[in-house]
Amino acid sequence: MRLGILGGGQLGRMLALAGANLGVATHVLDPTPGGPAAQVATAETVAAYDDLAALDAFAATVDVVTYEFENVPADTVRHLAERVPVQPGAAALETAQDRLLEKRFARDLAIPTAPFVPVDGPGDLVTALAEIGTPAILKTRRFGYDGKGQTRIEAAEPAAAEAAWHDIGRAPALLEGLVRFEREISVIAARDSKGGIACYDPVENVHRHHILHTSTAPAALAPEVAVRAREIAGLLLDGLDYVGVMGIELFHLADGGLLLNEIAPRVHNSGHWTIEGAETSQFEQHVRAVTGLPLGPTTSLGRAEMTNLIGDDVATVPALLAEPGAHVHLYGKAEVRPGRKMGHVTRVRRE
Repeated sequence: MRLGILGGGQLGRMLALAGANLGVATHVLDPTPGGPAAQVATAETVAAYDDLAALDAFAATVDVVTYEFENVPADTVRHLAERVPVQPGAAALETAQDRLLEKRFARDLAIPTAPFVPVDGPGDLVTALAEIGTPAILKTRRFGYDGKGQTRIEAAEPAAAEAAWHDIGRAPALLEGLVRFEREISVIAARDSKGGIACYDPVENVHRHHILHTSTAPAALAPEVAVRAREIAGLLLDGLDYVGVMGIELFHLADGGLLLNEIAPRVHNSGHWTIEGAETSQFEQHVRAVTGLPLGPTTSLGRAEMTNLIGDDVATVPALLAEPGAHVHLYGKAEVRPGRKMGHVTRVRRE
């Protein structure tokens, strides 16, 4: 079995490593040579995502294609899907790439979200602020992650609207009401081509400077809330006829309710704990799902905490390597930059 991976970052790297353990060869296509995934994959193609000749040659070498991040152009996925199976499909990618489509999709499935209004200009924003109220969050519809492409608005005034519109680059957006929540949680879930679903324990996430800092599994939730989180994951996976692993981010409210924040049609940072903390890692699970292998068990092996190593945090690696029970993963990135994910460390307390 030969698996093609669009994107050459750390998620592709960990997919390639998981594939190797299953005897699955991996071929990475990425515009940048020698990235984290290419360092461990079987083969690498360096090409732009709109290089049709390169895409055709790439498709001829693999049995199925997946992607490791959601900013791969949907046209790339559609072009490849005419030549080789691509999982997850273009519908999931297009939905996750556009926050407005994502919110409307959730609404159609009766999954609650924060209140939202589309915004196409500063005039729309003034009207939306009157409807939603303040404080509120203005988010670009596309290409936002780790806090990028969003800004908080405190006052429903034309000057504040104009400043916020400028801050996000004057791009199509949506305004969301600010949600008061107890904690942010996520569910990592997988679906196979026959509709079988496997969910991991929900995890609690803590962010610093809009970047995930820690994920703790399992999250401190009432049993019925954890069940509801898994139900939401199942609705989303089935609604998209999804194949593969998905990350589902949720807000847990004081009254026990859950609101969908966003979905990621790929393996997810908040699922890294599963490498040491679950019977089947999210990366192996994704490879299993997209290549037609049976889904693995998702049983947790203890209480796990994953901590991202961001920027200069990588300097702590020697001390972490000397710490009993600390599992260090480095991503092979040569340049250390502020806010850049250089690796992670996971600790599992077996009970």
